[in-house]
Amino acid sequence: MPRLSVGDTAPDFTLSNQDGKSVTLSKFKGQRVVVYFYPAAMTPGCTTEACDFRDSLSALSAAGLVVLGISPDKPEKLKKFAEKESLNFDLLSDPDKTMMEEWGAFGEKKNYGKVVQGVIRSTLVIDAEGNVELAQYNVKATGHVARVRKALGIDAA
Repeated sequence: MPRLSVGDTAPDFTLSNQDGKSVTLSKFKGQRVVVYFYPAAMTPGCTTEACDFRDSLSALSAAGLVVLGISPDKPEKLKKFAEKESLNFDLLSDPDKTMMEEWGAFGEKKNYGKVVQGVIRSTLVIDAEGNVELAQYNVKATGHVARVRKALGIDAA
Protein backbone atom coordinates (compact mmCIF):
# COMPACT_ATOMS: atom_id res chain seq x y z
CA MET A 1 0.00 0.00 0.00
CA PRO A 2 1.49 3.35 -0.98
CA ARG A 3 2.12 5.90 1.74
CA LEU A 4 2.52 9.61 1.38
CA SER A 5 6.00 11.06 1.84
CA VAL A 6 7.35 14.51 2.58
CA GLY A 7 6.94 16.69 -0.51
CA ASP A 8 3.99 14.72 -1.95
CA THR A 9 0.82 16.62 -2.81
CA ALA A 10 -1.83 15.70 -0.26
CA PRO A 11 -4.88 14.15 -1.96
CA ASP A 12 -7.92 16.38 -1.48
CA PHE A 13 -10.96 15.04 0.35
CA THR A 14 -14.39 16.06 1.56
CA LEU A 15 -15.73 14.19 4.60
CA SER A 16 -18.53 14.76 7.11
CA ASN A 17 -17.60 16.00 10.56
CA GLN A 18 -19.19 15.18 13.91
CA ASP A 19 -22.00 17.64 13.14
CA GLY A 20 -22.70 16.21 9.67
CA LYS A 21 -21.11 19.23 7.94
CA SER A 22 -18.75 18.73 4.98
CA VAL A 23 -15.08 19.53 5.55
CA THR A 24 -12.78 19.80 2.51
CA LEU A 25 -9.00 19.79 2.84
CA SER A 26 -8.41 22.21 -0.07
CA LYS A 27 -10.46 24.87 1.77
CA PHE A 28 -7.55 25.11 4.23
CA LYS A 29 -5.12 26.22 1.50
CA GLY A 30 -2.85 28.84 3.02
CA GLN A 31 -2.95 27.10 6.42
CA ARG A 32 -1.03 24.15 7.82
CA VAL A 33 -3.18 21.16 8.72
CA VAL A 34 -2.52 18.19 11.02
CA VAL A 35 -4.44 15.19 9.65
CA TYR A 36 -4.40 12.26 12.04
CA PHE A 37 -5.98 8.85 11.58
CA TYR A 38 -7.22 6.69 14.44
CA PRO A 39 -9.04 3.33 14.51
CA ALA A 40 -12.11 3.99 16.67
CA ALA A 41 -13.64 6.72 18.81
CA MET A 42 -14.01 6.06 22.53
CA THR A 43 -11.32 3.36 22.71
CA PRO A 44 -8.46 3.85 25.20
CA GLY A 45 -5.61 4.65 22.79
CA CYS A 46 -7.75 6.83 20.55
CA THR A 47 -9.10 8.73 23.54
CA THR A 48 -5.56 9.32 24.83
CA GLU A 49 -4.45 10.63 21.44
CA ALA A 50 -7.54 12.83 20.92
CA CYS A 51 -7.22 14.34 24.40
CA ASP A 52 -3.52 15.04 23.77
CA PHE A 53 -4.46 16.92 20.59
CA ARG A 54 -7.19 18.76 22.55
CA ASP A 55 -4.74 19.73 25.27
CA SER A 56 -2.12 20.85 22.71
CA LEU A 57 -4.52 22.73 20.45
CA SER A 58 -3.60 26.20 21.72
CA ALA A 59 0.11 25.61 21.00
CA LEU A 60 -0.68 24.04 17.61
CA SER A 61 -3.07 26.89 16.72
CA ALA A 62 -0.47 29.46 17.77
CA ALA A 63 1.90 27.79 15.28
CA GLY A 64 -0.78 28.18 12.58
CA LEU A 65 -1.98 24.57 12.56
CA VAL A 66 -5.53 23.24 12.21
CA VAL A 67 -6.22 19.71 13.52
CA LEU A 68 -8.48 17.15 11.80
CA GLY A 69 -9.00 13.67 13.26
CA ILE A 70 -10.25 10.93 10.92
CA SER A 71 -11.72 7.51 11.68
CA PRO A 72 -14.20 5.10 10.09
CA ASP A 73 -16.78 6.01 12.77
CA LYS A 74 -20.11 7.52 11.71
CA PRO A 75 -20.73 11.22 12.53
CA GLU A 76 -23.16 10.32 15.34
CA LYS A 77 -20.48 8.38 17.21
CA LEU A 78 -17.94 11.12 16.55
CA LYS A 79 -20.34 13.68 18.05
CA LYS A 80 -20.69 11.60 21.24
CA PHE A 81 -16.89 11.24 21.41
CA ALA A 82 -16.32 14.97 20.90
CA GLU A 83 -18.89 15.86 23.56
CA LYS A 84 -17.70 13.25 26.08
CA GLU A 85 -14.05 14.35 25.79
CA SER A 86 -14.65 18.09 25.13
CA LEU A 87 -12.76 17.84 21.86
CA ASN A 88 -12.21 21.24 20.26
CA PHE A 89 -11.42 20.26 16.67
CA ASP A 90 -13.20 18.49 13.82
CA LEU A 91 -13.51 14.72 13.79
CA LEU A 92 -14.19 13.41 10.29
CA SER A 93 -15.96 10.24 9.19
CA ASP A 94 -14.50 7.96 6.48
CA PRO A 95 -16.77 4.90 6.88
CA ASP A 96 -15.78 3.23 3.60
CA LYS A 97 -12.08 3.98 4.31
CA THR A 98 -11.51 5.27 0.74
CA MET A 99 -9.67 8.38 1.89
CA MET A 100 -7.66 6.40 4.46
CA GLU A 101 -6.51 3.99 1.75
CA GLU A 102 -5.56 6.89 -0.53
CA TRP A 103 -3.43 8.39 2.26
CA GLY A 104 -1.82 5.06 3.23
CA ALA A 105 -3.58 4.93 6.60
CA PHE A 106 -5.57 1.72 6.02
CA GLY A 107 -4.21 -1.70 5.19
CA GLU A 108 -2.14 -4.51 6.64
CA LYS A 109 -0.84 -4.00 10.13
CA LYS A 110 0.20 -6.14 13.07
CA ASN A 111 -2.20 -6.37 15.97
CA TYR A 112 -1.05 -8.49 18.91
CA GLY A 113 1.30 -10.39 16.60
CA LYS A 114 -1.30 -11.13 13.91
CA VAL A 115 -1.42 -9.47 10.50
CA VAL A 116 -4.84 -7.84 10.04
CA GLN A 117 -6.49 -5.22 7.82
CA GLY A 118 -7.24 -2.03 9.70
CA VAL A 119 -6.66 1.65 10.31
CA ILE A 120 -2.97 2.44 10.66
CA ARG A 121 -2.58 5.10 13.35
CA SER A 122 -0.89 7.87 11.39
CA THR A 123 -0.31 11.62 11.44
CA LEU A 124 0.50 13.86 8.50
CA VAL A 125 1.11 17.59 8.49
CA ILE A 126 0.09 19.39 5.31
CA ASP A 127 1.80 22.70 4.55
CA ALA A 128 0.08 25.89 3.37
CA GLU A 129 0.56 24.87 -0.29
CA GLY A 130 -1.10 21.46 0.19
CA ASN A 131 2.06 19.34 0.32
CA VAL A 132 3.09 16.81 2.96
CA GLU A 133 5.43 18.44 5.47
CA LEU A 134 5.58 15.53 7.95
CA ALA A 135 4.42 11.91 7.56
CA GLN A 136 4.38 9.46 10.47
CA TYR A 137 2.83 5.99 10.18
CA ASN A 138 2.31 3.22 12.76
CA VAL A 139 2.60 5.68 15.63
CA LYS A 140 1.90 4.89 19.28
CA ALA A 141 -0.95 6.90 20.78
CA THR A 142 0.75 7.72 24.08
CA GLY A 143 3.16 10.61 23.73
CA HIS A 144 2.53 10.93 20.02
CA VAL A 145 1.34 14.55 20.03
CA ALA A 146 4.45 15.58 21.99
CA ARG A 147 6.61 13.87 19.34
CA VAL A 148 4.73 15.68 16.53
CA ARG A 149 5.21 19.01 18.32
CA LYS A 150 8.91 18.29 18.78
CA ALA A 151 9.30 17.38 15.07
CA LEU A 152 7.61 20.69 14.17
CA GLY A 153 9.54 22.74 16.74
CA ILE A 154 6.41 23.69 18.71
CA ASP A 155 6.86 24.34 22.44
CA ALA A 156 4.22 23.68 25.07
CA ALA A 157 1.57 26.37 25.44
